[in-house]
Amino acid sequence: MNFMNIAYKEALKAYKKKEIPVGAVIVKDNKIIAKSHNNRQKKYNVLGHAEINAILKTEKKLRDWRLDGCILYVTLEPCQLCQKVIEESRIDQVIYLLEQDKSKLESNKYKQTNDCNKLRENYQKIINTFFQKLRE
Repeated sequence: MNFMNIAYKEALKAYKKKEIPVGAVIVKDNKIIAKSHNNRQKKYNVLGHAEINAILKTEKKLRDWRLDGCILYVTLEPCQLCQKVIEESRIDQVIYLLEQDKSKLESNKYKQTNDCNKLRENYQKIINTFFQKLRE
């Protein structure tokens, strides 16, 4: 199963809701534990990032805030806020589809996937369209 495709579908859900199109999936032992997308606008919550939403769902499901053994798949490279939450939650690895221009991650925990080129192209178009419409 391609977990990045599922994260992409979550990003599309956010896009349709006029949220910044970011989707996230958390996997442990090759099984999906949680998935989510941005919902800051809908929930009026500055913490409504896809990564944070997925982490909160995972913590509840696993009944533990320590997410050792988990991998986070996310469509967009995590922001600094999410990076800190990811570090605190002890997620083992983060795999993202599209790099942000703003920051460069220094940790070995984070890596951009190289095997989803068509998906990356499609996602780049969605991100560009979203921000283009926002500026109109």
